[in-house]
Amino acid sequence: MLSDKVVSAVLPSRGDPKPREVAKTPRVVELLRKAIKWQALLESGKIASQAEIARQEGITRARVTQVMGMLRLAPEIQEQIQSLPDIAGRSPVTERMLRAFRMIAVQRDQIREFQRFLA
Repeated sequence: MLSDKVVSAVLPSRGDPKPREVAKTPRVVELLRKAIKWQALLESGKIASQAEIARQEGITRARVTQVMGMLRLAPEIQEQIQSLPDIAGRSPVTERMLRAFRMIAVQRDQIREFQRFLA
């Protein structure tokens, strides 16, 4: 005997569908811009020290040092980072990944390794 119930293979909706992620500036770009701004403030004398930056930003001095370390990247790498397009989701380049490159003293070697990383 057949039942009078309707059977559906489609699951009922659970509220609104998840919205699409909006493309935004990668965090690494924002951090590099912040490091450049902080450096300019330090050089102009408007801010006396990295400790003062940390207090104003509400972060640790160590974090300021980490972000400022991005300035040890070759100018060509900094330009490439700043030109990264806005994306939805995770950026393939992060500040943490860049730490290894800034430890390379010779800029030419830094650039070569960064290009190899991007390939």
